Amino acid sequence: MDFEKHNKELIKKLDDLKYESNGIVDRSNQSIIICRNHLNNYKKEVIKTGFKSIVKEIEFFKRTKQIPLTQLIYYSEIRSFEIQFPKVDTNEQRKYIKRKLNKLNRFFLYNMDFGQYIQSKQTYFDEQYFTRDYFDNLAITSSKFYFQDPDFCTSYDMLLGKFKAYNSFILYLQTRLKNQKKSKYYEKPEVGNQVELQWTSTKTDLTELIYALHHCRVINNGKSDIKEIAKALEGVLHFEIGDCYKTFAEIKTRKMSRTKFLDDLSQGLLTYINNSED
Repeated sequence: MDFEKHNKELIKKLDDLKYESNGIVDRSNQSIIICRNHLNNYKKEVIKTGFKSIVKEIEFFKRTKQIPLTQLIYYSEIRSFEIQFPKVDTNEQRKYIKRKLNKLNRFFLYNMDFGQYIQSKQTYFDEQYFTRDYFDNLAITSSKFYFQDPDFCTSYDMLLGKFKAYNSFILYLQTRLKNQKKSKYYEKPEVGNQVELQWTSTKTDLTELIYALHHCRVINNGKSDIKEIAKALEGVLHFEIGDCYKTFAEIKTRKMSRTKFLDDLSQGLLTYINNSED
């Protein structure tokens, strides 16, 4: 099996989900399934063919397997975080994010020695850490993975996956915290049972809407730029849009309708109007 080729295909599939999924939870669900399927295929290949040398085995568990494993852990953490994320009260939301960050910080402190080993690019323990002969030396730490297959795991490959995934997850949480702090400037005084709004469609759909609002000059008589409108809607809709300029560039390359979301909005409203007249 050409693992490098399969890893490139995996990354492309995960990247495509940024524009095809309906929000971060849906994207996480699909990403988890894709990563599991890749890991399952890798496991079958490893059990079937094995490795020609210890060097090859180390290379697989320290680098090759880490691509789908890291993404699996990363999106599993995001999914869990978003499902449990408080739906109201921005103060509670910020506290929740900070608790998650503190928990991750404790993980890195507890595994400081291993972290320094990896960060300094040392290799003298690689045979013990990343070959299956030393699986029984598995580090006992708090983990969601209570069972690991000794035919497809080493004593430290899961821990390495967590290191890589948690570093990315920290950046995700920091961005969420930053957006939560910004969102307070868009909050209104509570009136009755006011409901917070959450954008539940895709980044691409929101980008279409932002560009339409800007170029139709319906916000501040067209004096607000794309970035300002995007930031305002991020706060109101509690949604991270990312690089909308890049997303818009991809919209322009569409072979079908370039305004698919706006077309759907128009059709949906027309259908409602027509039905309401019956």
